[in-house]
Amino acid sequence: MKARIYQPAKNAMQSGTANTHKWVLEFEPELAKDIDPLMGWTGSRDMRGQVRMKFSTQQEAEAYAVRHSLPFEVKPVHKKKRHIQAYADNFK
Repeated sequence: MKARIYQPAKNAMQSGTANTHKWVLEFEPELAKDIDPLMGWTGSRDMRGQVRMKFSTQQEAEAYAVRHSLPFEVKPVHKKKRHIQAYADNFK
C-alpha cells in the first residue's frame, strides 16, 4: 500500500493551467483489475484505488502521509518549456 504524491499534468482539452497547482496523493493499486464473467465489466476489489486526496502544497501531502504512517513516493514535477515566437513568424 504505497502512496504516490504528484502534481497532475494539464488536461489535453484545456489551454490554461487551471487545476494543475494542487498536489495529489493517491494509492498504487494492490490488486489487478478483473473482468466480470457475466457482463464483461472491468472491476477491482481494491477500495483504496478510489481514494484521491488533493493538497495545496507538497509539504502538506507529505505530512499527511507521515502522520498516517503511509510509505510514499514523490514524483518529480515536469516544467513545460515555452517556445516564445512572434506571430509574424507564421508568415515568413
